[in-house]
Amino acid sequence: MVIKTVATNRKAFHNYHISDGIEAGIALTGSEIKSVRDGRVSLGDAYVRPEKGELWLLNAHIARYEASSYMSHEPTRPRKLLLHRKEINSLAGKVAEKGLTLIATRLYLKGNIAKVEIALAKGKKLYDKREAISRREVDRELARAIKKR
Repeated sequence: MVIKTVATNRKAFHNYHISDGIEAGIALTGSEIKSVRDGRVSLGDAYVRPEKGELWLLNAHIARYEASSYMSHEPTRPRKLLLHRKEINSLAGKVAEKGLTLIATRLYLKGNIAKVEIALAKGKKLYDKREAISRREVDRELARAIKKR
């Protein structure tokens, strides 16, 4: 089965400590899936909220499909995520008790089906972000030094 990554949320890896990820289906309309196949998706501010026993993807921007009619979809509308009941209850429980949040990290096509990878995340403090940046710079310098030799 061919997996084609459409969009990743690079901002999430900078702002959060990401733990385990899980694959979820996503309920889309016809014009939305066509835009996804064109790669016109942004997950920059996307997050997942549990409501009434369901998980909803919020703030994910899927651009309007140009060839669709004027009755096209709303680009940032809430989209329902498709998971088993046990998985939904488990994730909702972790979010409620531990102060974690659910972040959409990647949107991809698995065959002809759109999937979203969601992960539990905990916000980074400012000093954590600085530490990650300095560690990255040190790694780059080491790689340059090794390359020169």
